[in-house]
Amino acid sequence: MTDKKKIVYIISNIQKSLAFEWIAAGLKDQYRLSFVLLNPESSSLEGILLQKKIEVTRIRYRGKKDFFIAFLKTVVYLIRKRPSIIHVHLIDAQLIGLTAGWVAGVPIRIYTRHNSNFHHVYHPKGIRLDRWSNRMATQIVSISQATDYTLFNLEQVTPGKVVKIHHGFDLDTFSSVEAIRVKQVRTRWAIPDTHPVVGVIARQIEWKGIQFIIPAFQKFLEEFPDSFLVLANAVGPYEQDIGRLLRAIPENRVVRVPFEEDIAALYFVFDLYVHTPVDSVSEAFGQTYVEALAAGVPSIVTLSGVASEFIVHEDNALVVDYQDATSIYHALIRLWTDAVLRERLRIKGRQDVTLKFGVDQMITSLKRLYDE
Repeated sequence: MTDKKKIVYIISNIQKSLAFEWIAAGLKDQYRLSFVLLNPESSSLEGILLQKKIEVTRIRYRGKKDFFIAFLKTVVYLIRKRPSIIHVHLIDAQLIGLTAGWVAGVPIRIYTRHNSNFHHVYHPKGIRLDRWSNRMATQIVSISQATDYTLFNLEQVTPGKVVKIHHGFDLDTFSSVEAIRVKQVRTRWAIPDTHPVVGVIARQIEWKGIQFIIPAFQKFLEEFPDSFLVLANAVGPYEQDIGRLLRAIPENRVVRVPFEEDIAALYFVFDLYVHTPVDSVSEAFGQTYVEALAAGVPSIVTLSGVASEFIVHEDNALVVDYQDATSIYHALIRLWTDAVLRERLRIKGRQDVTLKFGVDQMITSLKRLYDE
């Protein structure tokens, strides 16, 4: 046990995360793995890690008012723990964890870049926070072409500091779901058993492009009156704007789902899936691209984040123009009226994500990074 490398994951403001559950399962036997969760209270992730007999320390963190105390507690924890490596995720953990790791003398300080050009477009003051993270880290994990672009072109990070590792997925989670779970999700959110159900899983923020999906669905509904729209993960700063757009949709034809823990079963409710960020780099990765195809849901997308690296129009999904409701509408019509196309995209989409985004590939890449 003593010759295993000590690795501490520091994560902020996460309630539920399949990704970290998979990472923990994949790394716990080879390393002395522990987690620091910067959370306001206990979480589903914390409970699952404890069930896996992985050491977890929760440091109470409710936002800026707890920043300094959380920072001091993290420093003390790292001095006591003396890890070889820390790996931090998400902006608060970046600022607290990387700086605390530097103060505590942790030799390898890694962070995964989960945001692309968001600060550069919407919150310029936040750029300095990203640059500070870049400076404090000894290595940075880039997850897609979009984060590559931001790190190299916008923030001038030295290429030797960056390693490319895609997110990985236990794809069986999304390809095999019991019918009872799907029924439970449908019942929980009063989703009628009519078709087609058009699904969207995207935080309600301007760059996700939901404002172009809603008018496209409105026109689609005129052609197919039994259609139903599901807007999931329906929280965020754009909620009021989305609400105004939804006034054009009959209340019995749409539901907003703030959070659904059984995300795999939710995908199985959908007949069609739409994800249309407004440009090529606003999405840092876009896990939902992979999840939807893994679940076998024929998809309509714009190419943003990792989609630019593997989605091909009419091969594994339909690609539409950025910020174009008409393009989305025509794609909905085409996909729903062409069963042969739907089946072809379903099969090829699942094949492609299986080849490229399996959890084993990610775990192998992480082990290589840690061992080097």
